[in-house]
Amino acid sequence: MSYSEFTIDDLKTKFHLNFVQDEALFPIVPEYPISAELKKYLTTYLPLALAIDTEKARSEYIVAPILGELKMSHHDDISLFSGIEFNVDKELGLAGRCDYIISKSGDQYSLTAPIVVMVEAKNDNIKGGIPQCGAEMLAAQKYNQQKNNSVDVVYGCVSTGTNWKFLKLNGKDLYIDPVEHYIDAPEKIMGILASVTTS
Repeated sequence: MSYSEFTIDDLKTKFHLNFVQDEALFPIVPEYPISAELKKYLTTYLPLALAIDTEKARSEYIVAPILGELKMSHHDDISLFSGIEFNVDKELGLAGRCDYIISKSGDQYSLTAPIVVMVEAKNDNIKGGIPQCGAEMLAAQKYNQQKNNSVDVVYGCVSTGTNWKFLKLNGKDLYIDPVEHYIDAPEKIMGILASVTTS
C-alpha cells in the first residue's frame, strides 16, 4: 500500500482519525505580497497549464512557482522538496512519493524534521486527493515524532493549481477546511502558506 491507495475509510478505520469538516481553518487570511515576477509568470502560464490540463502541467506551471516563491522568501527558515520518496512506515502503508514537502529547516540538501506542510497536486479532483494527502500528513506526524520534534500540527493542501483546499492534522483530528481558495487571489494562498510555515 502507498499514499495514493488510501481511502477515507482507511484513515478512519486503520488510524482512527476523527474528521472535522465544519470549521474554517483560516477565517482571517492575511494577504502576503507576491513578487511582480510571480504575478507576470502566473498571468503568462496559467492559461497554458489549463489548456494542457494535466496534473503534471498544473503542478509545474502553477503549484511549483508559488511554493518556489515561498521558499525564496524564507530561504533560511524552510526547505522545499518536490517528488521525493517519503518512506516512513511501509507496514502501515505510509510510503511512496510525495509531490511537495515543506520543512522548517534551512537545509535544502536533506529532508530533516520538523515537517510542517504536505502539498498534493491533482488534475481536477480535490476530493479524491484528500485521503492521499491525509496519509502523507500522518506520515509527517509520525516522522516528526520519530525525530523527537515537538510539532503539534501538520498542515496539508490538495491543489489543482486553480483551487487550493487546506487540511490540518492535530493528534487524531483531521480538519478539512470547508473553504477553498482560488488562484485569482494568490496573495491569500501565499498568506496561508506563509502563516503555517513560519509561525
